[in-house]
Amino acid sequence: MQGTLRLLLPLLISVLAAGCGMIRGRAIGMVGSVLAEGGGTFESDEDVELIGNALPYGLKFIESLLEASPEDTNLLLAAARGFTAYSYGFVDWEADKMRDIDLVEARRLDARASRLYRRAHGYGMRGLEKSRRGFSQRFGTDAAAAVRMLREDDLEMLYWTAAALGLAISTDRNNAGMVGRIPEVQALLDRAFELDESWDDGALHEFEVAFAPTRPGATDYDAIRRHFDRAEELSGGSRAGLYVSFAETVAVPRQDAGLFRTMLGRALAIDPDEHEEIRLINLIAQERARWLLGRTEDLILDPDAPEGVAR
Repeated sequence: MQGTLRLLLPLLISVLAAGCGMIRGRAIGMVGSVLAEGGGTFESDEDVELIGNALPYGLKFIESLLEASPEDTNLLLAAARGFTAYSYGFVDWEADKMRDIDLVEARRLDARASRLYRRAHGYGMRGLEKSRRGFSQRFGTDAAAAVRMLREDDLEMLYWTAAALGLAISTDRNNAGMVGRIPEVQALLDRAFELDESWDDGALHEFEVAFAPTRPGATDYDAIRRHFDRAEELSGGSRAGLYVSFAETVAVPRQDAGLFRTMLGRALAIDPDEHEEIRLINLIAQERARWLLGRTEDLILDPDAPEGVAR
């Protein structure tokens, strides 16, 4: 991806300056296609701080292209995915670290994360509308019926749209209006599972594990375990975030110190270099795993309890 962008960017800059509508549109479309292929050099990088500092510039670049080509689905996908990933990995995560240090700053970061997630969701909805005309209006009145319009080639846009909204809700759980949108997330996820439950090495199942605490009512730990097992099977145990999510979603509420440490240990045991395509994602998850282990006594009332003993 990086090499392709080096070839495309000079072309893009020159045609934007020239102002020829047809040529400019083709150049933007070429860049959009590359960006939609995935994070490439970003997701495989080993320097989390470097990528965290670089991503905002890349996201604003995508938005500048969208101003010129507002209906480019590749750019809309790149924006939905990029803003969601940036907020989750570098803003939402920072808010969690600040919560016991500076509550005012943590709340500011929560609000910023929520805004970024909502921006990502907006781009995702625009993308789905571009693919399926009338989807947005119908989704606003009957989400469960609207998602029947979506097909397998919408899956990636569907996933990032659902993830962005779900994460926005998780950062703003005291907002009744946001919590009331949980059925929208569920409708999108249900449709995604119908289309291909194994998509992206179990990403849908992994999100179900992470999203479970946001849902109102009693937590269904058996359902979470089923999603965890399926995600682990589909990913081959390569995703550190899955184990971190299970530790937080199941082990902490059940006060199971042994399970907590076991899951975080499995996250840390993954060698990021063996899975280069998701190296950055694993490094961020492992950073969180170390942070959680350091807070074991704050999170588990009886940190010396053996595995499987819930308090």
